[in-house]
Amino acid sequence: MPDHSGNSQPSSVSRKPSNSAFKQQRLPAWQPILTAGTVLPTFFIIGVAFIPIGIGLLHFSNNVKEFVYDYTDCKSVENSNLSCAAILEMNITKNCSCVLPVNLTETFDGDVYIYYGLSNFYQNHRRYVKSRDDHQLLGTLGPVSNECDPFARYPDPNDPSIIKQVVPCGAIANSIFNDTLTLMREDGQLVPVLNTGIAWPSDKQMKFRNPPNSNNNLSEVYKGYVKPQNWRKNIWELDLTNPENNGLQNEDLIVWMRTAALPTFRKLYRRLNLTAEGYSSGLKAGNYILNVTYNYPVKSFAGSKRIIISTTSLLGSKNPFLGIGYIVVGCIVLLLGIVFLIIHIKYGKSNSEMTNVTPRSPYQ
Repeated sequence: MPDHSGNSQPSSVSRKPSNSAFKQQRLPAWQPILTAGTVLPTFFIIGVAFIPIGIGLLHFSNNVKEFVYDYTDCKSVENSNLSCAAILEMNITKNCSCVLPVNLTETFDGDVYIYYGLSNFYQNHRRYVKSRDDHQLLGTLGPVSNECDPFARYPDPNDPSIIKQVVPCGAIANSIFNDTLTLMREDGQLVPVLNTGIAWPSDKQMKFRNPPNSNNNLSEVYKGYVKPQNWRKNIWELDLTNPENNGLQNEDLIVWMRTAALPTFRKLYRRLNLTAEGYSSGLKAGNYILNVTYNYPVKSFAGSKRIIISTTSLLGSKNPFLGIGYIVVGCIVLLLGIVFLIIHIKYGKSNSEMTNVTPRSPYQ
């Protein structure tokens, strides 16, 4: 510190760390010494453990029964010379339907789920993931978030001079999958499915709410707002048969709003109603008919779409990757263990030879 005469004096505060075991780095430490006696057993234990685990995982995955049908280019019922994809490319608002054969060669026992799958659709894009308003999804219909732009406001279809807020706003909601998939038996009987219980309970209970005091009269609540531009139904028409599955609490909407991590993904669409007569044990083998109301265009982004009918196992849906991964890693580790063991037997030295090293010890 400088004194009044302008001369500088050394600081009286020492910058030396305190004399503690931590600051002076005197804490006890342990460093493993990697020897053949410790490393080789580890390799063999990992290899012997991973291979049976992988075989078990692969067994559970192979027990899952799955039927996959890519209907991207299905032919229109009205015009068999054109695909529905081509019709939507000419007019996006055009209605198009497909009728597809579904042949189940074996019975799908237990819980049966129907999924839709998309490919080359990047729901993980940063701007896409952020394009939503969580306050709005919780039923707070105030000023819309700027994150929803440019899917936040549109002119009123009845009066284009009036600009209204979109509910639900954002790119995620605007791009919701809206094909209708109906599975029927050959005799025309509908296969009973449920559109509830397909979303995560935590999502429906914590993240999505209709506005308070709506009293199930959602058309009045949302009349001052407009639907997303690509929707064919209003928000209050998503499920007119079940008020608890309508509006912002519609489970199809909730499932879609949970964005996928990879460009090829599947999302749960329906589940078989096991309480219906004749379906208590699952979906029997046989020929079925899939009626598709084709509304969702995928050609614009070089994508494809498919329907998946699947059972599940203790580990979820069919996914052989994990089992194969365990088996491959176990085999590699086991092979390395054998190679290292041979090298150790042929060229290794004992611990006493390693510790009794003198200046005259040979290098080999």
